[in-house]
Amino acid sequence: MLYPLLRPFFFSLDPEHAHHLSINVLKLLQASQVRPTPALSHLSLSQDLWGLRFPNPVGLAAGYDKNAQVPRVWPSLGFGFAELGTITAKAQLGNPKPRIFRLAQDSALINRLGFNNDGAAAIAQRLPGLLSSQHPRPVPLGFNIGKSKVTPLEEAVDDYLESCEKLLPFADYLVVNVSSPNTPELRKLQEPERLSKLLETLLTYIRQFARTSETSPKPLLVKIAPDLSETEIGEIAQLALSVGVSGLIATNTTIERPGLRSASYETGGLSGRPLARRANEVLSTLYRAVEGQLPLIGVGGIFSAEDAYEKVCAGASLVQIYTGMIYAGPFLAKRIVRGLIRLMERDKVSHMSQIVGKRV
Repeated sequence: MLYPLLRPFFFSLDPEHAHHLSINVLKLLQASQVRPTPALSHLSLSQDLWGLRFPNPVGLAAGYDKNAQVPRVWPSLGFGFAELGTITAKAQLGNPKPRIFRLAQDSALINRLGFNNDGAAAIAQRLPGLLSSQHPRPVPLGFNIGKSKVTPLEEAVDDYLESCEKLLPFADYLVVNVSSPNTPELRKLQEPERLSKLLETLLTYIRQFARTSETSPKPLLVKIAPDLSETEIGEIAQLALSVGVSGLIATNTTIERPGLRSASYETGGLSGRPLARRANEVLSTLYRAVEGQLPLIGVGGIFSAEDAYEKVCAGASLVQIYTGMIYAGPFLAKRIVRGLIRLMERDKVSHMSQIVGKRV
């Protein structure tokens, strides 16, 4: 209820400054927590996927907690899981500022951050203090990894592998980001031959790590772009099934500018409401292509329980939000979870799994 009063203050700040301020506030909240705060949970929404328990299907999308600084705070905001990063093997400053732009008329953002982060080694070094046995995690945590900008495309596999080696011990699941539009040539890694080599290498390491640590192999997911053709989406789906990927995330930001009311000539990836329709189309195409054999995570343009419900009906077992929080406030996840329960009661659905892919 307070956020509508606070939003003009945050929107008066440079978007990146506002983001850093929000992270600092969340650090204070995290430090004040004596014990882990349980996420909102409900029998109709909780799921077991990849051997992980998700108390509700609403997660934080990658990009908000880039440096994994506040991994324990997200359940207290209502999230059923959180994805941290994107993290690269090498520390990097990202692209020149300014690099985040609000399109308030469209409830959208354009960003060209370029994977600014402290690097996998530095982040892994401080994670034991944040995710120790004294601080058990109440929800699954994923780590999203991308290619370092200075690494040539031919050496991308080793670059991703380095991040995987550093972060896998702390991850409940790992996401391969080959779809950001803000790192030159990154999206070429979505091409089947390149993607196959990358995924097979990472899966081999994940299985070796599991044998050494006497645990089950951790899930590996791939996040794809919304700007792919139907044929390209089908090729990635078949590749994911053949190599043994655990799931797919649809979608990243778009380089298209569908129906914007705000005048903007900035380059970068567009997120928020204008992305929703295309993200749902890709999600439905992906669901058909994998024939329901892989769980999918839907992201892009979620601002309400109705938006999340639509993504579930389009094929998503889980959903993620980011831009919606910028416009609707930090407790958007809680409102979506409560709204999903009401929508399912309205439709007389006893469990969310009954409506996954219903409208495909």
